[in-house]
Amino acid sequence: FKALLRFEGFDSDASKDFWRNLCVPEVHPVGWCASSNKPLVPPKSIQHKYSNWKAFLVKRLTGAKTLPHDFSTKVHENMQFPFKKLMRVEVVDKNYLCRTRVALVEQVIGGRLRLVYEENQDGLDDFWCHMYSPLIHNIGWSRSIGHRFKRSDAAKKSDGQVDAPAKFFHKVKDVDQAGDWFKDGMKLEAIDPLNLSAICVATVKKVLADGFLMIGIDGSEAVDGSDWFCYHSTSPSIFPAGFCEINNIELTPPKGYTKLPFKWFDYLKELGSVAAPVKLFNKEVPNHGFRMGMKLEAVDLMEPRLVCVATVTRIVHRLLRIHFDGWEDEYDQWVDCESPDLYPVGWCQLTGYQLQPPASQSNRDLSQAVPKQKKKTPQYKGQKKKFLLRMKEEPAEVDEFTFSQGTSDQESNSSGSYYVKQEH
Repeated sequence: FKALLRFEGFDSDASKDFWRNLCVPEVHPVGWCASSNKPLVPPKSIQHKYSNWKAFLVKRLTGAKTLPHDFSTKVHENMQFPFKKLMRVEVVDKNYLCRTRVALVEQVIGGRLRLVYEENQDGLDDFWCHMYSPLIHNIGWSRSIGHRFKRSDAAKKSDGQVDAPAKFFHKVKDVDQAGDWFKDGMKLEAIDPLNLSAICVATVKKVLADGFLMIGIDGSEAVDGSDWFCYHSTSPSIFPAGFCEINNIELTPPKGYTKLPFKWFDYLKELGSVAAPVKLFNKEVPNHGFRMGMKLEAVDLMEPRLVCVATVTRIVHRLLRIHFDGWEDEYDQWVDCESPDLYPVGWCQLTGYQLQPPASQSNRDLSQAVPKQKKKTPQYKGQKKKFLLRMKEEPAEVDEFTFSQGTSDQESNSSGSYYVKQEH
């Protein structure tokens, strides 16, 4: 949303160039002053350059390209969002990623939703996500696909509460699950939702309806499946076995696995497992236009209420490595190029959302001095500066829909190779 501007009259002098958000009320298309009966004057520092500024500006601006006359109206229209306060949704349970819970929309800022879990008394048990996040769904979604769900004790909706319509949510691609499809026990590589800097050896734990899969990180699964997480089969966060090796990305092996360096062939043979077929994964790579070194504003998905100054440090197909300015590389996160949690520079200013500036050395030292809450899976490398997404050691409540544990498919399958190595 920001552009580097130069006042007319400075010609080739770039000393006074400045960045300005084009979507703020102070920016207008050429002709606005004339139509509003306001004077158009040059900066005082260059008033002496021309004796007739009116003639100079008429000559320079006649026929010039400018913002559309209805630009501010279009900006306003695009800042209207369908979700309203007290709408009910199903959202991932931040304490048990394997299940969803009912939550109420409490606040909407720029399409980002502050959700408060139902039955919460003080309104502090909340969760931030974008309205197009894959973590939220319409009421009834969990039951329809067989996903684990925490029932609410609320007898009925309170006044003003209404279920958010299904059309408000992000639509996933239709897939054909007949024939050659994902099966329980198949191996793959997946971004760890509890440590987004890591891509890990993982397993399809349960095949759900409509193309959804429950995934578990090898070597760290809880017996009751409470640390499984849901990805759609077209998700850009899951990859075929061998993806990391082909693209020179470090693959995190299972906890306690000692036969290093990790080799997929040996691992599959040792376990008697098969890799998910390459053809089942999403290989579409949009022409996203991202380049290494570009600046942006990005959600810290380890504490998703925060939007931070960030930099693109690596690009592998549609996968972006996001670095949070001022923090060490161990806090980086792998994010899809079309993620609703990435924003252009100036987005926070436009929407009124608070932007977290780059961390100073003193802030980093303070953060590292405070004891961190340890995750359930301590083998993951790198400290997390926030731990909103965390796993609990206590067993999950029994008042919920549960998975029926499937068996692993043992048919022979070649993992093949993913698309050719590509990095910008």
